[in-house]
Amino acid sequence: MKTIKEDHYTYRVTWSEEDREYVGLCAEFPSLSWLASSPEKALRGIRGVVAEVVADLEKTGETVPEPLAGRRFSGKFMVRVPPEVHRQLAIQAAEAKVSLNRLATIKLTH
Repeated sequence: MKTIKEDHYTYRVTWSEEDREYVGLCAEFPSLSWLASSPEKALRGIRGVVAEVVADLEKTGETVPEPLAGRRFSGKFMVRVPPEVHRQLAIQAAEAKVSLNRLATIKLTH
């Protein structure tokens, strides 16, 4: 199985109770996975599958996903909530004497 020499993709290995094996996953390629008997084998397996997919994408001239680690983030994103939730958050922010943005940041990071 082929692997990418310097691969900066985001991998995760977790236990699959349903499969009774470890599963290797890659955030940039959510449709791919690899089952194995150990975490190390699951990581090797998913890295190999990603390498093969990247090689195929490059060969066919398709776009290869950029690793999350290399992306720049603005720090801004929009979240839609029901009007009542918006109202409750605005009240909480006012009572805490902070902006709604600050309250949301606090809630998201705790």
